[in-house]
Amino acid sequence: MALIVQKFGGTSVGSTDKIKNVAERVLRQQRQGHQMVVVLSAMSGQTDKLLSMAAEMQKMPDPREMDMLLSTGEQVTIALFAMAVKAAGSDAISLLGDQVHIHTDAMHTKARIKDIDTQLIQKHLDAGKVVVIAGFQGVDDEGDITTLGRGGSDTTAVALAAALKADACEIFTDVEGVYTTDPNICAQARKISKITYDEMLELASLGAKVLEIRSVGLAKRYNVPLHVRSTFSENEGTWVVEEEKVMMESMQVSGITYNKNEARITITKVPDQPGIASKIFQPISDAGILVDMILQNTRQGEMTDMTFTVMRTDYARTMEIVQKVAEEIGAESVSGDEGIVKVSIVGVGMRNHSGIASTMFRILSGEGINIMMISTSEIKVSCVVAEKYTELAVRALHEAFNLEQENPPKEEQN
Repeated sequence: MALIVQKFGGTSVGSTDKIKNVAERVLRQQRQGHQMVVVLSAMSGQTDKLLSMAAEMQKMPDPREMDMLLSTGEQVTIALFAMAVKAAGSDAISLLGDQVHIHTDAMHTKARIKDIDTQLIQKHLDAGKVVVIAGFQGVDDEGDITTLGRGGSDTTAVALAAALKADACEIFTDVEGVYTTDPNICAQARKISKITYDEMLELASLGAKVLEIRSVGLAKRYNVPLHVRSTFSENEGTWVVEEEKVMMESMQVSGITYNKNEARITITKVPDQPGIASKIFQPISDAGILVDMILQNTRQGEMTDMTFTVMRTDYARTMEIVQKVAEEIGAESVSGDEGIVKVSIVGVGMRNHSGIASTMFRILSGEGINIMMISTSEIKVSCVVAEKYTELAVRALHEAFNLEQENPPKEEQN
């Protein structure tokens, strides 16, 4: 008998018929003798409706009240799911985040989980029930409901799997697993059978939307085996596991991803003095804006140009902050560009192979694509290019690294 945590997203439970189908799928597992914990998101479209209503009440909705509002979406889903299980002749109980004591900090709308009390969950599992838990939510020390931010149901599921020492955590979505790249862009994209935590972390941070990045970090920290698979298929999906369990010798690059939610800002003729970078980036940080890539070019005459990227959704606010700072430090001008994309290659096999970055640069150059910025880590290379080249860049790189093949020949990748 295994203890399995399963998470189903909004598209999987988007209607009452879909909820019934998911309930039957879960019950098939339980009938095999497994203990089942099910984490559900709100029905697809429900969270957007709630956000829209909140915007009608307040231009900038109060964070605490926003959490009270948004948490209702999952409450509907878990109650309907429990009813479906009971109608099928089995027993289930639906529980909210505060009922199972998913303790978080008090950062409303983007809270982080501190700990989980598993006693109530285990009690109901031992009684033979399917335990259905609202994803995306918890409770702070004051007893206020909190939410974990978009994609938070993935984090809930992995945190529960870690706390319960579950045998597996299955994340059900509308795709069959993790692919070598976006199948909507590249018809040759291939489903990956196994991928490492580190690779999945990089892919998630670089734009892949299959898993929420915090959930992957938790899975790695607590060694939770993650299985990403489709709600609408019985096929095996993608396992996210320890590096030792993945044969990577022949795979230099595992996947290609892209992120269009990027904007580039350049400050020209900045005084090249100690403390200037802090004066530029501290106000941005204080505003809660994340800076991604940073490039500094030194000019003659003790001046420098500073270029960096932020999320496109933060572009307008960042420009406002930077223009004020530029005036204070005596920089010449500030310019920006929202028409960019970050294209990245990822693979733990890159640790043991040289020439991967140069191959990427050569392929992009051969397609007439200019590289504006470059960022690297041990297992990834990212390039900022013009957004209009997104599909061309992804397809060219996918072909160049033979990702349509399970075991591409090494000599063709050098």
